Amino acid sequence: MTYDMLLIRFGEFMLKGKNRRRFEKSVTLHVESVLEPFPRLKLRSEFGRIYVYLNGESEKEPIQALKNVFGVSSISPVIVCAPDLEDILRTSHRYLQEMNLQDDITFKVHARRVWKGFPHSSHEMNDHVGSLLLKEFQMLNVCMHQPELELRVEIREKKTYIFYEVIPGVGGFPRGSNGKAMILLSGGIDSPVAAWSSMRRGLTMECIHFYSYPFTSQLAKNKVEDLARVLSGYVGEMKVHFVPFTDVQTSFTGIGQDNLIITLMRRAMLRIATSLAEREGALAIVTGDSLGQVASQTLSSLNAIGRATELPILRPLIMMDKNEIIQISKEIGTYDLSIQPYEDCCTLFVSESPATNPSIRALDRIERSINGLQELLQDAFERTETVVLTPNGGGSRAVVDAVQEEWF
Repeated sequence: MTYDMLLIRFGEFMLKGKNRRRFEKSVTLHVESVLEPFPRLKLRSEFGRIYVYLNGESEKEPIQALKNVFGVSSISPVIVCAPDLEDILRTSHRYLQEMNLQDDITFKVHARRVWKGFPHSSHEMNDHVGSLLLKEFQMLNVCMHQPELELRVEIREKKTYIFYEVIPGVGGFPRGSNGKAMILLSGGIDSPVAAWSSMRRGLTMECIHFYSYPFTSQLAKNKVEDLARVLSGYVGEMKVHFVPFTDVQTSFTGIGQDNLIITLMRRAMLRIATSLAEREGALAIVTGDSLGQVASQTLSSLNAIGRATELPILRPLIMMDKNEIIQISKEIGTYDLSIQPYEDCCTLFVSESPATNPSIRALDRIERSINGLQELLQDAFERTETVVLTPNGGGSRAVVDAVQEEWF
């Protein structure tokens, strides 16, 4: 079947009043960028919609690309005809013929007369089109509620659009429309899902990964780059900051507080992440925490860890269970990478019985007692390496210049 165009509908941001026009422009630019590999396709925007004229191209590959555009709620491949009763009837008949229906199927027509100058009402068009198709296709059975095939006929002044598929898009807010945040990307299942969920809400994300060479391998680092490349497929590119964390992490060993190491480590990560956020102009830190999943994610632990920064900490997965998170990770393409058995620094030096109710005063006292901790945090920040990754695997690598200011 050859379609004439794709009809793209916008999502919830259409309710946002004065911001709607800005959001529409943003999602239109994103659509244009993902359709660059298809030069024959042409775009036209109007209120709440984008029309993509296929000009003889197949609809399948463009639809797969458009399904991942944040802000797109649904996509329909459309056949176009004239706003004329006979042409609408002929085209509807040809459309169902090309579907090659074999088995009995429930069916209805949903006509919508947008152009009020058309001589037949929406209800009349339901009857006209439905009667013809029921007569010609014996396998059709009328069903007014949740039919298997709902033929939609949208009559406008210059064109009539005929379609039946409404393919769900990812929805949410357009790319980068709600500011910038930093995501702590560990390489596990949770944090990539947290990053994707945040991007879906319109946040521009930059990733921060803490590695502890030689305790963690280059394979673990490569895994994080691969995860970031998958995430970049939703937005075009992804910036990843690789923070050398070995010296900071080992400073917490040998102090006789093994049950607090994971909490101390997470607080140190937040302090470094805060410095990177301030330098990059980000206004929040995102984590993959899910309440109660591990010892560092009890409410008491989250409170103690969060006190290490004044920036808002966003936790999009906080009330999800593991099965929900795993399902999303499979849908967005990160699961198979996340389960690769390469350890990150969060699994190192962890006590068999980590504290689930840490004392904030005790944590402050321990941190003050560690000689040179602030200098170690500053050094890790200054030696952070930044990589900009794209979906095709390319990217540019740049070592961050040493910053002389005291960030901590």
